[in-house]
Amino acid sequence: MTLANLVGLKNTVAQIVAENDTALAVGSGSLKVLATPKMLALIEKAAADLVEKNLPRELTSVGISLDVKHIAPTPIGLNIRAEVEVVEMDGRKIIFEVAAFDDVEKIGTGRHERFVVEREKFQSKADKKIVDKTR
Repeated sequence: MTLANLVGLKNTVAQIVAENDTALAVGSGSLKVLATPKMLALIEKAAADLVEKNLPRELTSVGISLDVKHIAPTPIGLNIRAEVEVVEMDGRKIIFEVAAFDDVEKIGTGRHERFVVEREKFQSKADKKIVDKTR
C-alpha cells in the first residue's frame, strides 16, 4: 500500500466547552474546567479527520500515541480549538505536531501518531476477541 505524502497538511476543529466536557463530569478531576481527556479527544478528532479525507475508502487510521501537555485551564463556555499538522510520515505511521487553544491562550501542546490500517481487516481482528473470549 502506497500512501500519498501528507506532510505539511493541517486541520483545525473547534467546539465550545460544555458541562459534560469538564474534569468533574468525566471523573478526571474535581473542577468545572476542560478535562484533559476531552482536549485529547478534540486533538485526535482533528488528526483523524485530516487523514480520513486523504485516504481511500477501504483505509482508515487509528491513534497509537499521544504525548500532549495540558498547560492551562479552560472554563465552561469558552471556545476551544485543536490544530494539527503532519510533520512526518514513516510508512503507514503519520506523525503530527499538535496544539490546543481557548479564546485566551494556548492550552495544550505536543505530538500525536496515527497508523493507517485496512478498515475491515482491523475491525475483524478486534471483533475476533469476542469470539475468542467465549471459547
